[in-house]
Amino acid sequence: MRGHRKLGRPTAHRKAMLRNLVTDLLREGRITTTVTRAKEARKQAEKMITLGKRGDLHARRQALAYIYDEDVVTKLFEEIAPNYAERNGGYTRILKLGPRRGDCAEMAFLELV
Repeated sequence: MRGHRKLGRPTAHRKAMLRNLVTDLLREGRITTTVTRAKEARKQAEKMITLGKRGDLHARRQALAYIYDEDVVTKLFEEIAPNYAERNGGYTRILKLGPRRGDCAEMAFLELV
C-alpha cells in the first residue's frame, strides 16, 4: 500500500497531529508514540531535516509553514541540520517498546539518530 496511513482521523486532525509530533520531536529529540504514528511522523521529520540541510531562505519558509514553533525552526537550521551534513537520509530511529497498558497499542520511541 502506497501513500499515507489515515490513522482513524479526519484529514485536518491527522495533519495537525503529525505537525505536532514533528515539532515535538525536533524540540525534544525523542518522543514516545504508537508505532504507526511514529512511522508517519518519521517521513515528515526527515523532510524537515532535509530542508534544514538546504539552508536557504526558501527552505526556511517551507519549514516555517509546517512546524508550529519558530524557535524549533531556528534550532533545526542552526543545530540539528549541520549534524547531518554528510549523512544521506536516515536521520531518525524507531525503537519498539511493547504494548501500552490501557489498550494494548504497540508503543515506540521516535528519536533523532
